[in-house]
Amino acid sequence: MNQLRNWVALAVLIGISSTAARTTRAQQSQPTTTMLIKATRLLDPRTGNVLSPAVVLIEGDKIKEVGPPSKVQAPSGVKIIDLGKATLLPGLIDSHAHLLTNPILPAEAERARHFNGSFAPGLLLEIVESPTKRALMGAQLAREDLESGITTVRNLGHSGIDGDVALRDAINAGRLVGPRILASGRKITHNATDGYLQNLNPELAKAILHQEFLELASPGEGRQAVLENGFYGVDVIKVAVEDDFTPAEMTAIVDQAHRARLKVATHAVGKNAIQMAIDAGADSIEHGNEVTDEQLKQMHDKGTFFDFTPTSYGDFFTRIFEGIIAMSLELRADRLQADERERKRYNDLIQRLLKPEARFPSGADVSGDREYNDLVQRVLKSRVKFAAGSDMGWFYPGKTRGEASMSRFPTLRDAGMQPLDVIRSITTNAAEMLGWQDRIGAIEPGKFADLVAVGGDPVADITELERVRFVMKDGLIVRNDLLAH
Repeated sequence: MNQLRNWVALAVLIGISSTAARTTRAQQSQPTTTMLIKATRLLDPRTGNVLSPAVVLIEGDKIKEVGPPSKVQAPSGVKIIDLGKATLLPGLIDSHAHLLTNPILPAEAERARHFNGSFAPGLLLEIVESPTKRALMGAQLAREDLESGITTVRNLGHSGIDGDVALRDAINAGRLVGPRILASGRKITHNATDGYLQNLNPELAKAILHQEFLELASPGEGRQAVLENGFYGVDVIKVAVEDDFTPAEMTAIVDQAHRARLKVATHAVGKNAIQMAIDAGADSIEHGNEVTDEQLKQMHDKGTFFDFTPTSYGDFFTRIFEGIIAMSLELRADRLQADERERKRYNDLIQRLLKPEARFPSGADVSGDREYNDLVQRVLKSRVKFAAGSDMGWFYPGKTRGEASMSRFPTLRDAGMQPLDVIRSITTNAAEMLGWQDRIGAIEPGKFADLVAVGGDPVADITELERVRFVMKDGLIVRNDLLAH
């Protein structure tokens, strides 16, 4: 029997080696495609400089040369893509997304039955359904993100045991079309039944939750959770920190992740959770609603990133409710009040981050948005490194996932952030936070040929980001709605 096992193992190894060899030969035999992209304007988010006119020489999946037409020598017979009066930007980065969840908000009566009624029923349905079905849905949502200009996604949980890892690998292998993905596998948390799902049948709860979360109750279990996610080949560790965490547990998770050269993204909303994440050396604070000025100073000194997630800013959820369910007058009044509270909270954050003299860009609508603007402005004023993620994991009627995701970033401008900083938050800044600044986030020689184009000037009108008309990833054109000139 042992000999039979050895022969089977050898056969499998030979099969894998042969497949790898065929794949390598196929890749080597594919001709390198060279093309020249022309546009009236090219924006460098890092400096804010605009090159006009501009050309980008692409060779294979990389950018070879960038400059004015007079200085870039294109090979004879090269394919030319003329984007006319468009503005070229680096491929956009969504640093906080949930590609394998897309819950539909429940009816009002059903919502009233649940403590966390807007999210829990839909999330629960996705956890208990077929992982294969969920992965196929994720493939669709990933493609929709890419078609809207998001060429890189950091997926932070709600993906089953390895759904985002499998999706990443399928895209990288060319079996699916989608953005490049950094996968986190399951969220690490102390008690999933506290913040996500409540009052489950105790006979089923553990089995269900294990498909979505890695729960811990000690520093040793925190280390083990990192190792379990590492077994599936994740790129980043996501931790959902609440006040029930201990500093020792958080430190153990970060230490184990850093030993494996994995960054740690920390869901932290309250002051205590934020402090534990900072002290432990987490790489980014996600959400950070209650961050203090002293904590921002600590983050600045340690190089910790603040990742804005303006998902619910403005009337986002009210629009979803209107598109899915019929609201009672009472619920509509509650929704409008919630919209206003969210605006105030987020505007307060932004205002606390910006310099006082640059608090609001000309023409910004800041009515009722003070709280969140204060948050954003404090972060910017503190000079903390920052990026932005959509935190999108909702079904939005009438929009693709990409359209819903891109609708979140212009709201940062409404909350007081300068348009160029908004663009940086989803290009150069995000690339650095991910640790991929050597390959994405800018249109520079040697980086991946990830490009998007909009018809106008996104610095003058940040909503141009919601109307991306050309998308290229890895030197392959995904979308081109611009007429050749």
